[in-house]
Amino acid sequence: MSWTKPAGLRSQVKKLWERGDILASLATDEPLFPRRLLLKCPTSADMADRFDEVRAWIGELRAMPRCRVEMREFRHRLFGANAVPHEAWIDSVEDALAIMGKQREAARFEALVETTRQRRPALLGWLAKRPLRALELADEWSRLLEIVAWLARHPRSGLYLRQIDIPGVHSKFIEAHRGVLAELLDIVLPPETVDASASGASQFARRYGLRDKPLRVRFRVLDPAHALLPGVREQDITLDATSFARLNPKVSRVFITENEINFLAFPEMTDSLVVFGAGYGFDVLAQAAWLARCRVHYWGDIDTHGFAILDQLRAHFDHVESFLMDRATLLAFDAQWGEEEKQTLRDLPRLNQEEKALYDDLRDNRIRRNLRLEQERIGYGWVEAALSALAKAR
Repeated sequence: MSWTKPAGLRSQVKKLWERGDILASLATDEPLFPRRLLLKCPTSADMADRFDEVRAWIGELRAMPRCRVEMREFRHRLFGANAVPHEAWIDSVEDALAIMGKQREAARFEALVETTRQRRPALLGWLAKRPLRALELADEWSRLLEIVAWLARHPRSGLYLRQIDIPGVHSKFIEAHRGVLAELLDIVLPPETVDASASGASQFARRYGLRDKPLRVRFRVLDPAHALLPGVREQDITLDATSFARLNPKVSRVFITENEINFLAFPEMTDSLVVFGAGYGFDVLAQAAWLARCRVHYWGDIDTHGFAILDQLRAHFDHVESFLMDRATLLAFDAQWGEEEKQTLRDLPRLNQEEKALYDDLRDNRIRRNLRLEQERIGYGWVEAALSALAKAR
């Protein structure tokens, strides 16, 4: 039997809630009710041949609370005139909320609407667009409005988040809610105070003119003749990105490696330094224009992500060369092969012909499924031999 039952009608009302339509109507004052629900009724043949089932169905519908069922007359050849359901209606938002048991949630949302109308009416449209998200944030909403108000009063302040002084609000709270705050601030703040080129949670501070903690670069000078600290043999140095960009050391070759132990164990090499990489984030190096005059070698894992990082680095420095990310190295250490948890499958346009061939074999699983050779599993003697060959090829 495919006739619409009370459970089906309740399901239709539930979808209105899950889409946010009911709460949105409370924020916009645009009435959603009365609303006619989809009602699939028995056919004339059903009513003639299955009269008892139809009568039971009628009883169920008419007994459903908060739902108005409109009837029409039906004449049966044996039982005479009868009234059968024709339409089902929910007449008010109160009826809809009662059907789902959502009165308390709706009351909380109406309180949010009233608070927003009094303190920041420009955000009423956001409440209508994201009502369920707003309901999730009900306990934090007042503090979020305080943050929005503070930033509206102090546009592009140049302060750290820690310096924003709002009672009951700390920097960790702001950091945890950067996503929703960005949505609210983009509505409230004048466009000229927002850096549209900065997006995402990681660039929240820059987008709204706040001061972010400086990006840092960790590196080692591999040639004692160019030591930055005379007389100190082990020079593991960390600088902010701006200072690193202005450093301009007297080296002609730079290595970038993703593994800390490889970084620390990297052998001495004439006119060279090694940088401890940052995965998929090379903006920190992009400021260092002096890297353009150096030979730059990237040493990552031999897997799809390693090649994806290489491809991204070349977006900043197109002259980067890969180091120990070749087929010969992969095959020489087959006993050390591991498995990549989740592969990158997109095309990487900045790989050269040999790199692309190996990358395609990896992503297409032509050698072994999800094959990976981590850089720290390559024998140290193999690394030293490769560096010696580079030095001789200068």
